Amino acid sequence: MNLEFIGQTLVTLLAGIPITLELAALAIAGGALLGFAIALMRLSQHPFLYVSAWLYVQIIRSTPLLVLLFLIYYGLGQFSALRSSFLWPVLKQAYWCAVIALVINGSAFAAEIFRGGLLSVGRKEVEAARACGMSGILLYRRIVFPLAIRQALPAYSNEMVAMVKATSLASLVTLMDVTGIAASIASSTYQPIPVFVAAGAIYLLINTLLTRAVRALEYRLTPHLRPAQYATASAVTEAGVTPT
Repeated sequence: MNLEFIGQTLVTLLAGIPITLELAALAIAGGALLGFAIALMRLSQHPFLYVSAWLYVQIIRSTPLLVLLFLIYYGLGQFSALRSSFLWPVLKQAYWCAVIALVINGSAFAAEIFRGGLLSVGRKEVEAARACGMSGILLYRRIVFPLAIRQALPAYSNEMVAMVKATSLASLVTLMDVTGIAASIASSTYQPIPVFVAAGAIYLLINTLLTRAVRALEYRLTPHLRPAQYATASAVTEAGVTPT
């Protein structure tokens, strides 16, 4: 395997990293926000909200992301009413079609993850908060949501990694991300193995940094799970006292 060629390919592929990171960031953030709203609907006592959210999750989770991407990119243009609407300047762009597909796909999986996190919040914590005078929005903002997010974060980190890898499908709708540039180089040089090895190395680096960041955030949010000496030192530091 030509290491010099792989090095040159890596340098060329760097141009696709920004769009890959943009797609991943928008997919992760948008999927989390939409998924959290759907999770709340799934836990709602209102039949219409519950059934609508359940159908959404079942349909989207059962639909391959590639099919969803093609339906949005190639299918929406078949509706003349949509082509004449104010949405068309956005929906006719491959970039935003890819973002929409990634967000919709990620939101269905995120909804189930966050629903599990919300269900994991114990009754005792809620009753203790109510005993302290918390209720309504304050109860959810201070107790329920932080605990649910803390419980859901490890599982959602897997979804983040999956979203980074899923951005590679955007190359099929003409976007020149890392995979798109790699496919172009492979077709012109007839050396697919070293080209995609270089592309895989970039995705490996991105996901490694992402998992490290999530692990650091998870460590930050779970001081009660740390060894006693580290938890004590952390508490002292946050209090602004220098241990002797």
